[in-house]
Amino acid sequence: MDKLEPSARMAKRKPSAELLLELWLFRARWLMAPFYVGLVFALAALFVVFVQAAIKDLSHLGDMSPEAAILMALTLIDLSLAGNLLLIVIFSGYENFVSKIDTGDDEDRPGWMGTVDFSGLKLKLVASIVAISAIALLKAFMELAEGKDISDRHLAWLVGIHVVFVVSGVLLALMDWLVGKTHKS
Repeated sequence: MDKLEPSARMAKRKPSAELLLELWLFRARWLMAPFYVGLVFALAALFVVFVQAAIKDLSHLGDMSPEAAILMALTLIDLSLAGNLLLIVIFSGYENFVSKIDTGDDEDRPGWMGTVDFSGLKLKLVASIVAISAIALLKAFMELAEGKDISDRHLAWLVGIHVVFVVSGVLLALMDWLVGKTHKS
Protein backbone atom coordinates (compact mmCIF):
# COMPACT_ATOMS: atom_id res chain seq x y z
CA MET A 1 0.00 0.00 0.00
CA ASP A 2 1.32 3.43 -0.97
CA LYS A 3 1.66 5.57 2.18
CA LEU A 4 2.37 8.85 0.34
CA GLU A 5 0.00 11.79 0.65
CA PRO A 6 -2.29 12.19 -2.41
CA SER A 7 -0.38 15.33 -3.50
CA ALA A 8 2.93 13.48 -3.14
CA ARG A 9 1.63 10.58 -5.27
CA MET A 10 0.50 13.06 -7.92
CA ALA A 11 3.85 14.84 -7.85
CA LYS A 12 5.59 11.49 -8.16
CA ARG A 13 3.77 10.84 -11.44
CA LYS A 14 4.46 14.27 -12.95
CA PRO A 15 7.30 14.55 -15.45
CA SER A 16 10.34 16.37 -14.10
CA ALA A 17 10.06 19.10 -16.75
CA GLU A 18 6.56 19.89 -15.54
CA LEU A 19 7.70 19.98 -11.90
CA LEU A 20 10.58 22.30 -12.80
CA LEU A 21 8.25 24.59 -14.74
CA GLU A 22 5.77 24.75 -11.85
CA LEU A 23 8.55 25.42 -9.36
CA TRP A 24 9.91 28.19 -11.59
CA LEU A 25 6.43 29.72 -12.00
CA PHE A 26 5.82 29.56 -8.25
CA ARG A 27 9.11 31.27 -7.48
CA ALA A 28 8.42 33.94 -10.12
CA ARG A 29 6.07 35.56 -7.59
CA TRP A 30 9.20 37.14 -6.07
CA LEU A 31 9.40 39.38 -9.13
CA MET A 32 6.56 41.33 -7.48
CA ALA A 33 8.64 42.17 -4.39
CA PRO A 34 10.45 45.12 -6.04
CA PHE A 35 7.05 46.60 -6.94
CA TYR A 36 6.15 46.70 -3.25
CA VAL A 37 9.53 48.21 -2.38
CA GLY A 38 8.81 50.88 -5.00
CA LEU A 39 5.49 51.57 -3.32
CA VAL A 40 7.34 52.09 -0.03
CA PHE A 41 9.37 54.81 -1.79
CA ALA A 42 6.09 56.31 -3.06
CA LEU A 43 4.85 56.30 0.55
CA ALA A 44 8.02 58.12 1.63
CA ALA A 45 7.49 60.69 -1.14
CA LEU A 46 3.91 61.16 0.02
CA PHE A 47 5.19 61.70 3.56
CA VAL A 48 7.56 64.44 2.33
CA VAL A 49 4.69 66.15 0.50
CA PHE A 50 2.51 65.84 3.63
CA VAL A 51 5.18 67.50 5.79
CA GLN A 52 5.72 70.26 3.21
CA ALA A 53 1.97 70.97 2.99
CA ALA A 54 1.62 70.98 6.78
CA ILE A 55 4.58 73.36 7.24
CA LYS A 56 3.34 75.68 4.47
CA ASP A 57 -0.20 75.83 5.80
CA LEU A 58 0.69 75.97 9.49
CA SER A 59 3.01 78.92 8.85
CA HIS A 60 -0.15 80.94 8.07
CA LEU A 61 -2.06 79.65 11.08
CA GLY A 62 -2.33 83.09 12.73
CA ASP A 63 -4.21 84.67 9.84
CA MET A 64 -6.05 81.57 8.62
CA SER A 65 -9.79 81.79 8.03
CA PRO A 66 -12.03 78.91 9.13
CA GLU A 67 -12.50 77.93 5.48
CA ALA A 68 -8.72 77.90 4.90
CA ALA A 69 -8.29 75.73 8.02
CA ILE A 70 -10.87 73.28 6.66
CA LEU A 71 -9.10 73.23 3.28
CA MET A 72 -5.79 72.56 5.05
CA ALA A 73 -7.37 69.71 7.01
CA LEU A 74 -8.93 68.26 3.85
CA THR A 75 -5.56 68.39 2.06
CA LEU A 76 -3.85 66.56 4.93
CA ILE A 77 -6.69 64.02 5.16
CA ASP A 78 -6.44 63.47 1.41
CA LEU A 79 -2.71 62.75 1.70
CA SER A 80 -3.21 60.45 4.68
CA LEU A 81 -5.89 58.48 2.81
CA ALA A 82 -3.49 58.08 -0.11
CA GLY A 83 -0.86 56.83 2.36
CA ASN A 84 -3.34 54.37 3.86
CA LEU A 85 -4.17 53.19 0.36
CA LEU A 86 -0.49 52.55 -0.32
CA LEU A 87 -0.12 50.59 2.94
CA ILE A 88 -3.14 48.44 2.12
CA VAL A 89 -1.72 47.64 -1.31
CA ILE A 90 1.78 46.99 0.04
CA PHE A 91 0.75 44.73 2.92
CA SER A 92 -2.11 42.81 1.38
CA GLY A 93 -0.54 42.61 -2.06
CA TYR A 94 2.71 41.25 -0.66
CA GLU A 95 0.90 38.78 1.60
CA ASN A 96 -1.52 37.62 -1.11
CA PHE A 97 0.96 37.29 -3.95
CA VAL A 98 4.51 36.95 -2.58
CA SER A 99 4.91 35.73 1.00
CA LYS A 100 3.43 36.05 4.46
CA ILE A 101 4.89 38.92 6.50
CA ASP A 102 6.40 37.58 9.72
CA THR A 103 6.07 40.25 12.40
CA GLY A 104 6.85 37.85 15.22
CA ASP A 105 5.03 38.76 18.41
CA ASP A 106 4.66 42.43 17.47
CA GLU A 107 1.45 43.64 19.11
CA ASP A 108 1.16 46.53 16.63
CA ARG A 109 0.43 44.24 13.67
CA PRO A 110 -2.80 45.53 12.09
CA GLY A 111 -5.69 43.13 12.65
CA TRP A 112 -6.65 43.04 8.98
CA MET A 113 -3.20 41.89 7.82
CA GLY A 114 -3.36 38.38 6.43
CA THR A 115 -7.16 38.49 6.19
CA VAL A 116 -7.66 40.78 3.17
CA ASP A 117 -8.06 38.66 0.05
CA PHE A 118 -7.93 39.97 -3.52
CA SER A 119 -11.66 40.75 -3.52
CA GLY A 120 -11.38 42.66 -0.25
CA LEU A 121 -8.33 44.48 -1.59
CA LYS A 122 -10.27 45.64 -4.65
CA LEU A 123 -13.11 46.96 -2.51
CA LYS A 124 -10.73 48.75 -0.12
CA LEU A 125 -8.94 50.32 -3.08
CA VAL A 126 -12.15 51.55 -4.66
CA ALA A 127 -13.47 52.83 -1.33
CA SER A 128 -10.24 54.76 -0.77
CA ILE A 129 -10.33 56.19 -4.29
CA VAL A 130 -13.96 57.27 -3.81
CA ALA A 131 -13.03 58.95 -0.51
CA ILE A 132 -10.06 60.74 -2.11
CA SER A 133 -12.27 61.85 -5.01
CA ALA A 134 -14.95 63.09 -2.60
CA ILE A 135 -12.36 65.14 -0.71
CA ALA A 136 -11.08 66.67 -3.96
CA LEU A 137 -14.65 67.58 -4.88
CA LEU A 138 -15.34 69.00 -1.41
CA LYS A 139 -12.13 71.06 -1.61
CA ALA A 140 -13.23 72.47 -4.97
CA PHE A 141 -16.64 73.41 -3.55
CA MET A 142 -14.98 75.01 -0.50
CA GLU A 143 -12.66 77.03 -2.74
CA LEU A 144 -15.66 78.08 -4.81
CA ALA A 145 -17.44 79.20 -1.63
CA GLU A 146 -14.35 81.27 -0.70
CA GLY A 147 -14.68 83.12 -3.99
CA LYS A 148 -11.96 81.34 -5.95
CA ASP A 149 -12.68 81.27 -9.67
CA ILE A 150 -13.29 77.64 -10.67
CA SER A 151 -14.69 76.92 -14.09
CA ASP A 152 -17.94 75.04 -14.52
CA ARG A 153 -16.11 72.63 -16.78
CA HIS A 154 -13.58 71.82 -14.04
CA LEU A 155 -16.36 71.22 -11.51
CA ALA A 156 -18.28 69.10 -14.01
CA TRP A 157 -15.20 66.93 -14.55
CA LEU A 158 -14.69 66.53 -10.80
CA VAL A 159 -18.34 65.55 -10.29
CA GLY A 160 -18.33 63.23 -13.32
CA ILE A 161 -15.15 61.46 -12.25
CA HIS A 162 -16.47 61.07 -8.71
CA VAL A 163 -19.75 59.59 -9.99
CA VAL A 164 -17.80 57.14 -12.17
CA PHE A 165 -15.74 56.04 -9.14
CA VAL A 166 -18.87 55.62 -7.00
CA VAL A 167 -20.70 53.63 -9.68
CA SER A 168 -17.60 51.50 -10.29
CA GLY A 169 -17.35 50.78 -6.57
CA VAL A 170 -21.01 49.81 -6.34
CA LEU A 171 -20.70 47.54 -9.40
CA LEU A 172 -17.56 45.86 -8.00
CA ALA A 173 -19.28 45.28 -4.67
CA LEU A 174 -22.34 43.92 -6.48
CA MET A 175 -20.17 41.55 -8.56
CA ASP A 176 -18.39 40.30 -5.43
CA TRP A 177 -21.74 39.83 -3.69
CA LEU A 178 -23.09 37.85 -6.68
CA VAL A 179 -19.95 35.69 -6.81
CA GLY A 180 -20.30 35.04 -3.07
CA LYS A 181 -23.94 34.04 -3.51
CA THR A 182 -23.00 31.74 -6.42
CA HIS A 183 -20.28 30.00 -4.42
CA LYS A 184 -22.60 29.45 -1.44
CA SER A 185 -25.22 27.69 -3.55
